[in-house]
Amino acid sequence: MISDAVGTERVSKIVGYKLTTGNFSEVSPNLPQRIVIIGEANHANQSNIASNLKKQITSAQQAGELFGFGSPIHIMMRILRSNYGANVGGIPTVVMPQAAAVGATAKVFKITPSGVATSTGTHTIVLAGREGLEGGSYSITINEGDVADDITAKIETAINGVLYAPVTVSENGYDAVFTTKWKGKTAQAVNATVNTNGNSLGITYTVTEVTAGTGTPSITTALNQFGNDWNTIVLNSYGLETSIISALQQFNGIPDAVNPTGRFRGIIMKPFIAISGSTLEDPSSITDALLNEVTIAVAPAPNSEGLPMEAAANMVALFARVSQDTPHLDVSGLSYPDMPVPTDIGLMNEYEERDAIVKKGCSTVELIGGKYQVVDFVTTYHKLGEAVPQFRYCRNLMLDLNVRFGYYLLEQTNVVGHVLANDADVVSASNVIKPKQWKQVLFQYFLDLVNRGLVVDAKFSQDSILVGISTINPDRIETFMRYKRSGTARIASTTAEAGFNFGQI
Repeated sequence: MISDAVGTERVSKIVGYKLTTGNFSEVSPNLPQRIVIIGEANHANQSNIASNLKKQITSAQQAGELFGFGSPIHIMMRILRSNYGANVGGIPTVVMPQAAAVGATAKVFKITPSGVATSTGTHTIVLAGREGLEGGSYSITINEGDVADDITAKIETAINGVLYAPVTVSENGYDAVFTTKWKGKTAQAVNATVNTNGNSLGITYTVTEVTAGTGTPSITTALNQFGNDWNTIVLNSYGLETSIISALQQFNGIPDAVNPTGRFRGIIMKPFIAISGSTLEDPSSITDALLNEVTIAVAPAPNSEGLPMEAAANMVALFARVSQDTPHLDVSGLSYPDMPVPTDIGLMNEYEERDAIVKKGCSTVELIGGKYQVVDFVTTYHKLGEAVPQFRYCRNLMLDLNVRFGYYLLEQTNVVGHVLANDADVVSASNVIKPKQWKQVLFQYFLDLVNRGLVVDAKFSQDSILVGISTINPDRIETFMRYKRSGTARIASTTAEAGFNFGQI
């Protein structure tokens, strides 16, 4: 059998495509990107998501109006479609809103000032690593003689005056009480400190957690809405939460030469990459166990006080644009557009550590020019026994999907619904395809792929093409082909030999 992407028992009209891998070394148009955002709405906006139906959103403003300003959905859309430039441009962003889990709680914490202000100055609340949002500031002016109730009132006014803030604040005279606008475990990542800007003014602050954010909803309803749409990137707001990661992996499946599963199955073949943020210093302790999976790609922001979902949104903004416009390229060397950074990112500062982290299926970044700069963007895939893991780099997986998409377009135009004729037949009727004609179309396709930088060695691919009419089903045409992905110069190794200039004897 030339191809088994569709089982021989099938008789209803269908096209199938299965991705396998091989080592071939000697020792059409780009796939349109489509982003799905899975996240929660604010507690006050739960009525807007009673049905959990997907909805295409075109702006952060629209996300805020529907799901609440400062909600996870709005937080991510603010980065994807910034007021200062739409980072993902015309790429569709489809929101699949999640209702809060039963029994979920918001995070509640309080800031308690003490003392009497000895002079006048400015203090700033740093909320989730930020001193303000979209032009709104979390700063307060302290006047000489101010005491606790004066300061808590000013904190309440300042924070509540920033529409995009992820919390609301109430004050009781002694404390400024912060409550996240949504309920769930993702709210637990919202924290606060006070920047006294080098002068305490005689005031000290204590930050105390009152209630932890708890609860993670099921994303089954969201995944069931994928249907026949090809959603290429999933923006996962839940970070590396085990239940969410497991659901995404099970739904998306794995590519396999014998038994592909989920969205990689031959009769579907519309998989996605789920980008999941992390602010851990070393997320590879989690990804190392996911060595056979290709679904999850970590967007790291080590030691950031920002939210993991913000890290994910930053990576999506980069990866979606590159994948849409220049899929032969990689996001390595690009910087997150909008992510709070620490003074030290820890382990990822060192090459040896980054190398070890990548080998455990986790992406890496450096801190360059005050921004996180992507070094390696990888899936969790690092299968034992593969010297060069086939699905390690997200760029390579997206390249495979581009090859599949271009092939699909050619197949729809030249094969599907056509009458099958033998190579030796003389046929003048329209909508007829012979195996040799389809093979010739693919000859040209590989030249195009090489020209676009997606694959190399067109002759190798052309020589590998097998096309034939099934010996079992006369309504079935089968195709087999190989291709070599183009590589990216991730490592440059140079040896220079030096010597002395001795005089002549």
